[in-house]
Amino acid sequence: MTRFHLPARATALALPLAAALLAGCQRAPDGAGAAAPAASPPGGAASAAPVGVTTVAARQHDLPITISGAGAVTPLSSVDVRPQVNSVIAKVHIREGQFVKAGELLFTLDARSDEARVAQAQAQVARDQATLADAQRQLTRSRELLAQNFISQGQVDANQATVDAAAALVAADRAALAAARVALGYARITAPSAGRVGTIAVYPGTAVKASDTSLVTITQLDPIAVAFALPQRLLPDALAALPGGGAPVSATLPDANQATNQVLQGRLKFVDNLVDAGSGTVKAKAVFDNPGNRLWPGAFVNISMTARVLKGAVLVPQASVIQGSRGDIVYVVANGHAEARPVQVVQGQGEEAAVSGVRPGERIVLDGRQNLRPGAAVVERAATSASAGSASASGSASASSAARKASAP
Repeated sequence: MTRFHLPARATALALPLAAALLAGCQRAPDGAGAAAPAASPPGGAASAAPVGVTTVAARQHDLPITISGAGAVTPLSSVDVRPQVNSVIAKVHIREGQFVKAGELLFTLDARSDEARVAQAQAQVARDQATLADAQRQLTRSRELLAQNFISQGQVDANQATVDAAAALVAADRAALAAARVALGYARITAPSAGRVGTIAVYPGTAVKASDTSLVTITQLDPIAVAFALPQRLLPDALAALPGGGAPVSATLPDANQATNQVLQGRLKFVDNLVDAGSGTVKAKAVFDNPGNRLWPGAFVNISMTARVLKGAVLVPQASVIQGSRGDIVYVVANGHAEARPVQVVQGQGEEAAVSGVRPGERIVLDGRQNLRPGAAVVERAATSASAGSASASGSASASSAARKASAP
């Protein structure tokens, strides 16, 4: 075996270094505190340095749960007026864009052939009524003669049958007359409902076919409906509100002149019976009074519906909630130190979230939460609107970073 001899000075330097390495190897199995002494300078000055944060107070307030999105204006009724008989337009009684009432005369068709058929049916009724009257007189005489034993009972019965047949013939003639009058009534085309007249496609002299030629479309404008998509999570609240008149819905036109763009108020009146599996939404309609015709069929509007109101909810900024693998947490400042508080987000709305696990009045860290550890000393700064807006805008990125740090040992 070969032996090496170190100088005395080298031996004096090597012994402390070997002792330090041996001490590090003995502490390595602990794992949890292996890196901490190396990160902190002697005396623990960095661990004691407070972290500057911005805090807001958790407040207790009612939180309305609303949805916002785009909706399409749809009429409650839009009727395509068509003729019921083949004829020719005799007269047009309306003009394009006119508002009409239900039952108002729109068009008159050439009805001369129908008038002739009505007159013919009336004459047939008169002739058969005369025949019936004669048969009834014959029956009366035969009964008198039967009482005097001049005729047999069979002749009386024959006269009775003649009367019954004549009466049935008169009834058939009257039915034919009623049918002729119905056909004559088709010559007068009236408005089936109130609304605004669209484009008129015919003029006097135009030949029209039964149930084929479109004459005009009448669209109801007041009241009017707005169709929109309702998220599936709000479906129970919307259905519960329908029997009481429906949840309130507001509509705003996407108008550049916001000074005159007033908000229109309506009510939810219809929820479809099928949820779209692709989008997770259900079709819904709200009805609005539209006296000024501000809502026009086919137009797009911005809608907002209040589904329900959370009473007495504890509210914190959504940007203060850190989403981690172990659940959602917020940092609460207590006695000058940060406390990681597990919370459950009940409902998010805008920049606020209703949570459980926090008491009203507790100080919630808004800015600086990405630099915190549980139990770290903090220095509070006054919250400003600019910092709140910045924290809300960068909520997702900072929340992800803070969540990773919060879950670190």
